[in-house]
Amino acid sequence: MNTLSFRTHFATREEANKEWVVVDAAAEPIVGRLASKVAKIIRGKYKPCFTPNQDCGDNVIIINASQIQFSGTKWADKEYITFSGYPSGQHRITAANQAKKPHGYERILRHAVKGMLPKGRLGYKLIKNLYVFDGPEHDKQAQSPKTIDINALK
Repeated sequence: MNTLSFRTHFATREEANKEWVVVDAAAEPIVGRLASKVAKIIRGKYKPCFTPNQDCGDNVIIINASQIQFSGTKWADKEYITFSGYPSGQHRITAANQAKKPHGYERILRHAVKGMLPKGRLGYKLIKNLYVFDGPEHDKQAQSPKTIDINALK
């Protein structure tokens, strides 16, 4: 028996077929469900060439981010905590107040997706493949992205 034929193939960065994908946040307005599906697309888990230690996922453009929703009373209860490193430098802000700030919806979605990606060097590279826009227009037309239905994915 030839045991060399049973060797696992690991895709390299050059072999990964990275694409640009547009996801409409209005189709799946709940933040956690949207973020988990987007994290899988960015990671490349839906592709047959998935390799755990490589960036073989797609670049994701999220449009209509201002239409996201939280389930339950998370708009008032969920807090985002930042710490500057100085004494009394810890600040808390609720999700409703975060959404009122400039780029607030982008920060909410980016925080949710970042928590679902691996920690470390690979996670830092993967989060750069996410682009969030509040309205229906985006400035990534030159990449000719394809629109996908997020509800068709599991």
